[in-house]
Amino acid sequence: MSHSLTAKDLILDRRDFLRRCGMGFGGLALGSLLGGRASAMPLTAGDVVGPHFAPRAKRVVHLFMNGGPSQVDTFDRKVLLDQQHGKAISLDGLKTERPTGAALRSPFSFDRYGECGLEVSELFKHTAKHADDLCVIRSMTADVPNHEPSLMLMNCGDGRLARPSMGSWVSCGLGSGNEDLPAYISMCPGGMPVKRTENWRSAFLPGRFQGTYLDTSIQELERMIENLRNPSARDPRQAGQIELLRELNERHLAERAHDPQLEARIRSFELAYRMQSEATDAFDVSKEPSHVREMYGPGNFARQCLMARRLLERGVRFIQLWHGNGQPWDSHDNIEDHRKLAGECDQAIGAFLSDLKMRGMLDDTLVIWGGEFGRTPTVELPQAGSNKGVMKGRDHNHYGFTMWLAGGGVKGGHVHGATDEFGFKAVENPVHVHDLHATILHLLGFDHERLTYRYSGRDFRLTDVFGKVVEGILA
Repeated sequence: MSHSLTAKDLILDRRDFLRRCGMGFGGLALGSLLGGRASAMPLTAGDVVGPHFAPRAKRVVHLFMNGGPSQVDTFDRKVLLDQQHGKAISLDGLKTERPTGAALRSPFSFDRYGECGLEVSELFKHTAKHADDLCVIRSMTADVPNHEPSLMLMNCGDGRLARPSMGSWVSCGLGSGNEDLPAYISMCPGGMPVKRTENWRSAFLPGRFQGTYLDTSIQELERMIENLRNPSARDPRQAGQIELLRELNERHLAERAHDPQLEARIRSFELAYRMQSEATDAFDVSKEPSHVREMYGPGNFARQCLMARRLLERGVRFIQLWHGNGQPWDSHDNIEDHRKLAGECDQAIGAFLSDLKMRGMLDDTLVIWGGEFGRTPTVELPQAGSNKGVMKGRDHNHYGFTMWLAGGGVKGGHVHGATDEFGFKAVENPVHVHDLHATILHLLGFDHERLTYRYSGRDFRLTDVFGKVVEGILA
């Protein structure tokens, strides 16, 4: 039977050739050569896992103090550091990344707050007003004292290999509460943190689950969200263009065995179109009453926190707020730098917690504060080319550091675990990052051992083969 040739008949790429020849067995071989994509569990655009049991939290906000805030200068007071200031202390064989010397007392005063009597540094006096809402974990541990692997561990559950980020797992599990906005947003003013987009990647999960990055130092909305509007076409003409593109893309996708990367690109285009009206409103903090904007205070971090509240109200599942580009909390030279850094975010954090509580949202919003690790209680010794020669700074410390959580089903006014008498190592109820991830997923209604994705012949999960839920912090 004869038929006329079309352009489509004349085009046969390598993927089509392998798929059509030998009943398609060549395509199976190609799939394994392309990193195991053929063995990955396919998820369609509307397909999400859904909670395994009733969740305590519906959404997460991660306040990331990138660079590593010092636990002994913020939420883990150590009186012995005052007494032993300038004296050598035993490190019990703990190795630091750089040479350190004698004990270095905190230059910041502490006070007790709330009915629970939580001791908090003067650096976070606004946050401390919520002492009875805070669940402070003073016994966090990570694997190594380096920024890059510790950032990957905190964000992706693995310090070395390409793995999906926590926000990607959460959006994969819960889906979006608003089809007109991304389920996962990562804000960082002035650029990107160390490891850049790897911090919010989806890796082998479908691409639609990766984080949407925004540089929030840009106040003009249409510059902060690139290509938000099409200047050459407006509704209804643009709607017609989008519908035509959708039909062409769906046809293109069907001919390519529903390639997940192509599907993710199509969904991103469709989301971008829907965002044109929703994002304009969600990110416009000028629509907030003046007294609310004043409550949050000035600066980029305050704008981020206020935008986060507006996004949470509109159904965004996971929001990460980075303090700034690079690693601003990396106070190797002078721990007094923490005063400026805290001054840039403390008022906004306190206002954010107050705002959520006033609107009845804190109970089902999990707020997380912390960095990728902490800092040493000993002074970092000056080295040529590594610092300014001022002996007032602290080196990295992954042996014991502090993070806090609020809302979302955790115990308020509670301290979990402890470091040693100098604040160097977790000695009571240590909580590894894998344990933190398992607990976060538990609060969202997931068994971390069952939230898996099959890729390259095995089931992967955020916690790898580790992690246990920290029952002691659950309300």
